[in-house]
Amino acid sequence: MSKLWGGRFTKQTNKLVEEYTASIGFDQKLAEEDVQGSLAHVTMLGKCGIVPQEDVETIKKGLLNVLEQIRSGEIEYSVSDEDIHMNIEKNLIQQIGPVGGKLHTGRSRNDQVATDMHLYLRKRVVEFVGLLKELQEALIGQAKANTDTIVPGYTHLQRAQPILFAHHLMAYVAMFGRDIERLQDSYKRINVLPLGAGALAGTTFPIDRHFVAEQLHFDAVYENSLDAVSDRDFILEFLANASAVMMHLSRLSEELVLWSSTEFRFVELDDAFCTGSSIMPQKKNPDVAELVRGKTGRVYGNLFGLLTVLKSLPLAYNKDMQEDKEGMFDTVATLQGALQLFAPMIATMKVNTGRMREAVNQDFSNATDIADFLVGKGLPFRQAHEVIGKTVLYCIQNGKFLLDLSLDEFKQFSDLFDDRIYEVLQPETVVNARNVYGGTATAQVEAAIARAESKLAETAGWVQEYEAKVSL
Repeated sequence: MSKLWGGRFTKQTNKLVEEYTASIGFDQKLAEEDVQGSLAHVTMLGKCGIVPQEDVETIKKGLLNVLEQIRSGEIEYSVSDEDIHMNIEKNLIQQIGPVGGKLHTGRSRNDQVATDMHLYLRKRVVEFVGLLKELQEALIGQAKANTDTIVPGYTHLQRAQPILFAHHLMAYVAMFGRDIERLQDSYKRINVLPLGAGALAGTTFPIDRHFVAEQLHFDAVYENSLDAVSDRDFILEFLANASAVMMHLSRLSEELVLWSSTEFRFVELDDAFCTGSSIMPQKKNPDVAELVRGKTGRVYGNLFGLLTVLKSLPLAYNKDMQEDKEGMFDTVATLQGALQLFAPMIATMKVNTGRMREAVNQDFSNATDIADFLVGKGLPFRQAHEVIGKTVLYCIQNGKFLLDLSLDEFKQFSDLFDDRIYEVLQPETVVNARNVYGGTATAQVEAAIARAESKLAETAGWVQEYEAKVSL
């Protein structure tokens, strides 16, 4: 069979042009979505009397057969048919005859491909919300097991103040919570139907776009046909959201790499998520965390790549826009792989509470509380800050920590010190003194965990509801 659009041409397409312009090598990932969109479209054509109902039923039966072949891997794709839309249509015509050519009535590949990507991406968004929820569950599980585990908190990668390890983990729960909210919010912009916009100006056939939207569970249709076929904002938004998720995963990855090192020894990652060295048998490398950290760059690249493609395009559709897919598919695969691995890696992580406590006892992260103690005695904070600075310097010069000092040693820096300073400096006291909303005190962290678990239930309900909407 000749090309479905070849009537205007007098020469065969150059083979190199076919290979260069074809997208079937990657857009076949849209195969099921393409059939789903076509089923809704042809049903509408029958409802509106544009195609005889008998032909509609023949086309629908043929499309369902093609769908079975896609799912079973039987269908063969051809570069000469350029893209997934032409491949499916040609297979349909081969199976049911010329009547299959009526399927494309009232639509263009421009609005067809846009519809496929909306269908594809909304599924992925729901999937990623579910995977992020699972990661939050793993983090919360570790947090609940470590509500009495104290670890140094850091700024500038220097020990700053003691905090609960659970508090540290809950910071990532909050980050991934924002990622979930962004993905959920993006769903309403993804779930808009472009089909019916035609090539750019609509169609002369009396179609019913809202009927198609109802069949495919879209919440709205594009208001402007030019915008419908040229809009890729929804993909940009997804790539931006995915970049934020990967950035958060990368930050956590960096901490896992540090924490699992001999220098820190705060955690041990399960053997199932580490690899060894080909020459150094003692090595246990946190390769999953490192690779997630590295793959963050490619997700950023996909975002900037598409931004660059779109920045100078006139309305409406241009072939440049074929470049919207590979980066999107790559980001989906990269993010999917990272999230599928991260939740079980966190859940199976062993926490070295003894080493964490040792680290807390051998630093000056409780120094701020001495300043607060002196302020409570009436000393202005700036003077208290200077007193503690001199006290810490004295400790460093004498190989001591604050709790090693005698009361007489404290008093050489200020007469306001008394025996209560030793209780003030205990790590548990330091932690629980931060008993403000969002603070690291045990009561506050436990309350944060409870709020997060309540939010998890809401997220689970959202995923269940929207899975039903996107599972056509």
